[in-house]
Amino acid sequence: MDDDGGERSSFAVGLIENRAKEVGLAAFDLRSASLHLSQYIETSCSCQNTKTLLHFYDPMVIIVPPVKLAADSMVGVSEVVDKHYASNKKVTLPRGCFDDTKGAVIVKSLAAKEPSALGLGSYHKQYYLCLAAAAATIKWIEAEKGVIVINHSLSVTFNGSFDHMNIDATSVQNLEIIEPLHSELWSTSNKKRSLFQMLKTTKTIGGARLLRANLLQPLKDVETINARLDCLDELMSNEELFFGLSQGLRKFPKETDKVLCRFCFKPKTVTEEALRPANSRKIQMLISDIIVLKTALDALPFLSKVLKDAKSLLLCNIYRTVCENKKYEEMRKRIGDVIDEDVVHARAPFIACTQQCFAIKAGIDGLLDVARRSFCDTSEGCSAVYY
Repeated sequence: MDDDGGERSSFAVGLIENRAKEVGLAAFDLRSASLHLSQYIETSCSCQNTKTLLHFYDPMVIIVPPVKLAADSMVGVSEVVDKHYASNKKVTLPRGCFDDTKGAVIVKSLAAKEPSALGLGSYHKQYYLCLAAAAATIKWIEAEKGVIVINHSLSVTFNGSFDHMNIDATSVQNLEIIEPLHSELWSTSNKKRSLFQMLKTTKTIGGARLLRANLLQPLKDVETINARLDCLDELMSNEELFFGLSQGLRKFPKETDKVLCRFCFKPKTVTEEALRPANSRKIQMLISDIIVLKTALDALPFLSKVLKDAKSLLLCNIYRTVCENKKYEEMRKRIGDVIDEDVVHARAPFIACTQQCFAIKAGIDGLLDVARRSFCDTSEGCSAVYY
């Protein structure tokens, strides 16, 4: 995915509707390997709830069943997609792809959390439409991208209308929440006058996306709001914690979320062509991804030191679930067995390319050691000639 600063999504959205005007929606974020499920009753003739959610996710593709096979059940949502989202890529899949039973099985197997934690036992019958949409969406992703989603790798959430506010697309535009109404009237330095752009001082791309999500769908859950306010109070009263956390977040590479997402997918088939030495581009990307992962894991001890004495519930949960997670330390040691300790992620192309050449420790592969020795001798010879 292209780096867009977190302002644009990379969602594939599946939609299906029944005769009772219930709508099931499954939004799969290809950037963060997360699946968001929603099911709601469309109360307005204009399908306002659906339009609001589609505006929120800003999908790159919308997956629907064929209208002609279900004239009484899918016309409303399908017309909304055709009328208001012509620029998006609409994909029509057979109704058999929208199978709620398969959807429940798929979500249970792919979710990072245990099925009991997701509440899938009760959700299956109550939210069968969004599970049907999930089955079609994942089927399209695996077919279109030629990959298989790895078990227990997805972040799955059930989004109900009870915990978030929905702001319709017209209000979002008029209130200039994401984009200004008349950007051409502003000078070059002041053209970003939307609420989102004014508040976007986040340190990570994921933080920018979270800010955008909270502006478009403000939270209504009082307990979570109070937990966030307690965290804010602690950050404002403890300068050492505030600046330490800001410094710690800067240590994480901007590409971390995209790299983690790549590890959640694997090719459907491993062909002989994929195993040939000539396919060096994929090997180069894999080494680069491992270096990014190593840099992110190396940043965790500093983050742990910063959050160790935090008092607020939110920061304490982050410390317990992230900083004290032994699996991260095991991953760090495993990478350290193969990757040189001094290698860190670099954005400069030349430096990054050189690091990739020397990232793997000597003695791991004899042919690689010989190739690197030849590379060094050639580079030194070229430098001598130049000078």
